[in-house]
Amino acid sequence: MPPRTRLHAQRLCIGSSVLLLLLLALAESFSQDRQPAVAGQFYPGGATELRSMLKELFAQAAPSKNLSNVVALISPHAGYVFSGGVAASAFNQIDPSDRYDNIFILGPSHRVGFEGASIYSLGDFITPLGTVKVNRKLAEALIQKHKFFSSRRDAHQNEHSVEVQIPFLQYRFGEDITIVPIVVSANSERTCRDLAEALRPYFTPTNLFVISTDFSHYPAYDDALKVDQATAEAIMSRSPDNLLKVMAANERRRIANLATSLCGWPCVLTLMYLVQDMPQADITPIQYRNSGDFPYGQKQGVVGYHAIAVSVKDAKGKEKTEGFNLRDRDKRELLQLARHTIDDYVRSRTVDALNVAKFSKELQTCCGAFVTLRKHGELRGCIGRFDASEPLYKVVQQMSIAAATQDYRFPPVGPGEVSQLEIEISVLTPMRRITSIAEIELGKHGIYIRKGDRTGTFLPQVAIETGWSKEEFLGHCAQDKAGLGWDGWKDAEVYVYEARVFSERELRQ
Repeated sequence: MPPRTRLHAQRLCIGSSVLLLLLLALAESFSQDRQPAVAGQFYPGGATELRSMLKELFAQAAPSKNLSNVVALISPHAGYVFSGGVAASAFNQIDPSDRYDNIFILGPSHRVGFEGASIYSLGDFITPLGTVKVNRKLAEALIQKHKFFSSRRDAHQNEHSVEVQIPFLQYRFGEDITIVPIVVSANSERTCRDLAEALRPYFTPTNLFVISTDFSHYPAYDDALKVDQATAEAIMSRSPDNLLKVMAANERRRIANLATSLCGWPCVLTLMYLVQDMPQADITPIQYRNSGDFPYGQKQGVVGYHAIAVSVKDAKGKEKTEGFNLRDRDKRELLQLARHTIDDYVRSRTVDALNVAKFSKELQTCCGAFVTLRKHGELRGCIGRFDASEPLYKVVQQMSIAAATQDYRFPPVGPGEVSQLEIEISVLTPMRRITSIAEIELGKHGIYIRKGDRTGTFLPQVAIETGWSKEEFLGHCAQDKAGLGWDGWKDAEVYVYEARVFSERELRQ
């Protein structure tokens, strides 16, 4: 071949190679499946071994609580030898016959710092069990619509918090799942609120949210038990502010080697903003362990793991407190429990363990409740919770402490005041939304007003105590409790509920 011809052929060959590389790069830019980063480290790298391990974890998992309409799970993300059993207990709450349109997986960023969240939209996710489809169209739509969402590949490249959840989903559902993988890196409450608002349209029974987080990091075993219980109870309260306060309180306690109470707090806080105004949602604790409970772990420097489920009551289903009544003996037991709890807590900051076996079936029924304290007839504290995720006796114990020490309107109750308190308890029925204020019966119904992130409530007895008209009842609640102005209820959501109300004064008569 003549030199000029040979040179021309070489140029054609080089040009074709460059073109091929460009085409491959272009194709890769359109679809870059995310390869497993921690297979063989956090969980087995082979399909057979991984499937065998998952089978064993699910066989030993906490049984299903038969929750209907599970919309969210909190699941740990450590190595499977430590947290895999707790994670399996979380996923065991899902009926494998259920089908979700999308599974949103929110995990914290451990390796890349930025403010916002990255949604993987370049391709699908690969694990040893196969390929999981990513809803790239939805991911791109969220990224285009909200400036705090991005498609940073580096946030996902070596991150384990999302990846370790996927094999559990594959084992539970098979191949027919679609995920929206989100790595969250936030340092502000505002970012979490923004994330919640962006994701709120998808927080429905047709989708599942998996919140990936471990709890306390590196305290001693006994310290972890206390810290993790406090953090979990804050989550049960469905109050974002309460969660932040408990985390700050844990930090102020200066517990040795406690690095964090909740490594995925931005993800959990986002969930809290989603559920705080959903009275129809139940938050149910499933299982707790920490790394010190396992053969590979030690009692020093442990990490805590919680499985928690969020479910939505079926509007057509039977409500938990339908026809619910308390005998006078039950009422006295609850009032005595509240008084003893307050007295012990304000004097020594201790809470006695309870002999649950002595409580009646009614006191072990899951209900919401408020505890109201009065001193010489004047309000001294009132705090409660609507969700029916824990037994009534436990809710009353928790709300008694909260009413005495956490009502921001009053200083904490002192030891010398306890004998001067009059205690009242309101056990709540589930809420229902109304379309006309004609549905409100003063003295029978409490009201709950919601508009955006502003909410307010009045218990049923408030209308009787004040003598307000229906419009005054609504106006004061909108203005004084929700901060919406006197007429704010008119374009807000209004719910009603009933309460079984009893007090020490009533039972003494």
